Amino acid sequence: MINLKKLYAFVLNPWVVIGSLSAGFALGLALPSVGMRLGFIGDLYVDLLKMIALPFMVSAVIFSLHRLFREGGAGGLMARVAVVFAVFSVSIAMLGVVTLLLMKPGENLSPETMQTFGKIVGNDLSSSDTVMSLQGVDAPVKAVSFTEVLVSLVPSNIFAALASGDTLKALVFALLFGFAVGQVPSRVSDGLTQTLETVYHACQTLMRWLNYPLPIILFCMSAAQMAKTGLGPLQAMAQFVLAFFVASLLALVISTVIVWKRSHATLGQTLDALRGPFALALATRSSATCMPIMIESLADRLGFARSRVELLVPLSVSLLRIGPVLYYVAATLFIAQLYGKSLGLTELAVVLSASILAGFASAGMTGLLTVSLVGLTCSYLGLPFEAAFILFLAVDPIADMLRTLVLVIGNNAAVALICPRPVKA
Repeated sequence: MINLKKLYAFVLNPWVVIGSLSAGFALGLALPSVGMRLGFIGDLYVDLLKMIALPFMVSAVIFSLHRLFREGGAGGLMARVAVVFAVFSVSIAMLGVVTLLLMKPGENLSPETMQTFGKIVGNDLSSSDTVMSLQGVDAPVKAVSFTEVLVSLVPSNIFAALASGDTLKALVFALLFGFAVGQVPSRVSDGLTQTLETVYHACQTLMRWLNYPLPIILFCMSAAQMAKTGLGPLQAMAQFVLAFFVASLLALVISTVIVWKRSHATLGQTLDALRGPFALALATRSSATCMPIMIESLADRLGFARSRVELLVPLSVSLLRIGPVLYYVAATLFIAQLYGKSLGLTELAVVLSASILAGFASAGMTGLLTVSLVGLTCSYLGLPFEAAFILFLAVDPIADMLRTLVLVIGNNAAVALICPRPVKA
């Protein structure tokens, strides 16, 4: 008989994840036609996970808020949330600035690399057209104001927001509805919260079932991606990818240490608890689908208070967008270096602020939409982004993995800081 616990641990083993990705990349590179045909498997899998993510988030937030109001301490918790979220956002943005300024991935590029850039953009670098596309002044990107972001948070129709998969609007509804349910007498509201708790646990069970075929899914997704893009874009953007990887790795190490120090677990136990969120973040590149396993790792494996974790994980995934923030800082500074624009302290402060705003606006976005928000940060500095857009889009599958990893593991660290420390066994 198959031991499901051992099988679950095997499919989430980081070495199995890396091996599946490597095998898929090799197949996509050697047999691109085969790799392309496997792409639908990954698309189907991600759609299944997204199908579960929104009902899970809405039910978790509403019944967790109801329980929080019954236990007391809601005001103090929300104050800690505001402070930790602000500190995390600024700290991750500063980490990106320091890393990019030290590594300078956009400076002193070889002529071969610039020629590859020109070909990816669509012209030969030696032609005057390429000079114009890379050095000319593009039409300015319309900046998104803070007021517009706030207005976009409010759902005029919650059912339309749920149908379109708008995570941020669904979260706003769940928070407001949860606060309201918390004011309703228990004899009236208990039936609803028990129903929502049933939905929550059912979604968590479904998500766990969908983790079992993870190595096969990873193999198919990576094969399809490599067959689609090849090695050319990765080689051309190698320095940017390396700089973003280093910044992401530093963020992951710091986040892991925070979780380790906040829990009473050993370093080995902490790493074991985080390997599930790590593997699923790599596989799905969707932070929303990682919420159930994030809650499992913090509450079940590390002993943080479940009532707090079940509320804070969906809240952090939707509002604490540190993965995209780090990416927007790195991409903006790379473009500035590519065009030879030096930035002073004022310009760097603008990059920090605009990246945090763009990260907040990125909730619920994926792929092309996420990358396009780099134009928001560039517009504040007068940097052309349209010509470089295709460069970032070409390597976005790798950047997206790193963004999701930083968001998922970093949010685990933020929740660990906000929650009371677990009682020693």
